[in-house]
Amino acid sequence: MFESLTDRLSGIFETLTKRGALKEADVDAALGEVRVALLEADVALPVAKDFIAAVRERAVGSEVLRSVTPGQQVVKIVNDELVATLGTENTEINLAGSPPVAILMVGLQGSGKTTTTAKLALRLTRQEKKKVMMASLDVYRPAAQQQLATLGEQTEIRCLPSVLGEQPVAIAKRAMQMARLEAFDVVILDTAGRLHIDTELMGEVAQVRDAAEPVETLLVADAMTGQDSVNLAREFNEKVGVTGIVLTRVDGDARGGAALSMRAVAGCPIKFMGTGESTDALEAFNAERIAGSILGMGDVVGLVEKAQQVVEAEDAERMAKKMLKGQFTLEDMGEQLKQIRKMGSLEGLLGMLPGAQKVKSQIAEADLDDKMIARQEAIILSMTPHERQNPKVIKASRRKRIAAGSGTSVQEVNKLLKQFKQVSSMMKKAGKMGKRGLMGGGMPPGMMPPMPPGMR
Repeated sequence: MFESLTDRLSGIFETLTKRGALKEADVDAALGEVRVALLEADVALPVAKDFIAAVRERAVGSEVLRSVTPGQQVVKIVNDELVATLGTENTEINLAGSPPVAILMVGLQGSGKTTTTAKLALRLTRQEKKKVMMASLDVYRPAAQQQLATLGEQTEIRCLPSVLGEQPVAIAKRAMQMARLEAFDVVILDTAGRLHIDTELMGEVAQVRDAAEPVETLLVADAMTGQDSVNLAREFNEKVGVTGIVLTRVDGDARGGAALSMRAVAGCPIKFMGTGESTDALEAFNAERIAGSILGMGDVVGLVEKAQQVVEAEDAERMAKKMLKGQFTLEDMGEQLKQIRKMGSLEGLLGMLPGAQKVKSQIAEADLDDKMIARQEAIILSMTPHERQNPKVIKASRRKRIAAGSGTSVQEVNKLLKQFKQVSSMMKKAGKMGKRGLMGGGMPPGMMPPMPPGMR
């Protein structure tokens, strides 16, 4: 998300930060370009106007023009205003109240409500340790209730059994009653959507809200809806009352204007982002990290959190010790590749690294993608255990067999083995340098372990 905006802003600010003193005209020219970039990213015009006005008020003052690093100060001001626009309020899900508490999912048809319901239920079960029940109130879309039931089976989360002919308000009441009897903590109500906003839809959602008295009413919106997201947020907030927003398909939206626009128009926080199709691809929204990502500063904290979800601390420590002792094997490299694939798309991970935008062309030229990771993993899996532990035995005939077994070429096998040798050599040197080399600033440039392995 925000890829196009990040590209534009990176170019604008790179020019600005290279200059020494800044004149008011320089700031105005840069902000004019920022305004165009925001509009091209599908940010609503009123939101873009307010954003530029707020930045300019601070940027043309003595705070910037008399600063030692005026260009950097402008970037900081833009970052601060992005955070303010995206929301500085607490985005934690509200579960306060006597259990069971209800969470109402609203939005248009096709926005991803049902999938998001299952994702949120899984998140609350795993991270908040809550006993969650899901209930589908969509009696109009064919197989909608069956879809949620299937997702319930996949995630092992209870789903309210459907009753033929039962209407939405009655389903909500039955769900709350059953949840009380069976001591559930949370009930997530997946309401029906329409292809457009209409009186009937709003009336039904309002009736369900009154019956369930939810602690949260979350508007689920497709990040790719662009300018329409503003009307969507305004209508639902005025007619139903929205406490939070969940943006779906953010991994497929390069512009990201919906995030900036919806938060400003609805006046309620963006709480979650759907970042993929899997049931665990739901991330908490953090304005500071998103702003940093937009300005090319990366999201290292988010990257670490992703790693922590797939890598146990003890395993990471054990692997580090092996690597520093020069005992890193192809088996270990294969395990790291598997962990990287679990963390999400390679493009998304690289985008979380500071300065990734500046080396975007090099990344593209190097053909670094998810398919490349899969091919490398396939190559290692096609080796025998003996070959993984002793790469030196992999001569020409073995390389041909490995290439045939993995569906790759001998050249790709050679490339992987060369990369493995580079990483092993680097780790041995780091091990000899000891802690001073790793922590004391003595490690030569470029000697930090690559991510993913072998991508030097």
